[in-house]
Amino acid sequence: MKLILTIEVEDIKKIMIKYKLICVDCNLSFDSWFASSKEYDKLKKKNFLNCHNCNSLRVEKTLMSPSILKTKNNQIKISHVKKYKNIKKTLKEYKKFIKNNFKYVGENFVNEARSIHYNKKKIKKGIYGSASKEDIKELREEGIETETIPWFEDKSN
Repeated sequence: MKLILTIEVEDIKKIMIKYKLICVDCNLSFDSWFASSKEYDKLKKKNFLNCHNCNSLRVEKTLMSPSILKTKNNQIKISHVKKYKNIKKTLKEYKKFIKNNFKYVGENFVNEARSIHYNKKKIKKGIYGSASKEDIKELREEGIETETIPWFEDKSN
């Protein structure tokens, strides 16, 4: 039995930080997502942050209102946090299993999957890597089985 996995980066916003940014030059305010607060600092230092309106590199963080739990909704929010932590733990276990038991082929996933399928290539391990939704759809139309799982780097903020 062959198992081919793909990595889909969906719903990653749940584990990222959203900052409200402002362009010093044109005064445009906009939101942007970052993997961590350190990631924002790193991108800022390398001049990779720019205003999408005037292309200025003079973009700064602004004050943001915190997300405050309302008293009557606390129980619901706490149960959501527990569920999220359980899901994250399970995904970490899947990720560890996949890394230990499958060959990483990266961006070459689609070509490798087709090679295995059409050439009846013998493999010792299944493969995993990255592919677009369109590529996955094409693979499935060709009868190539794939599974998509969320894949994220576990970085604490």
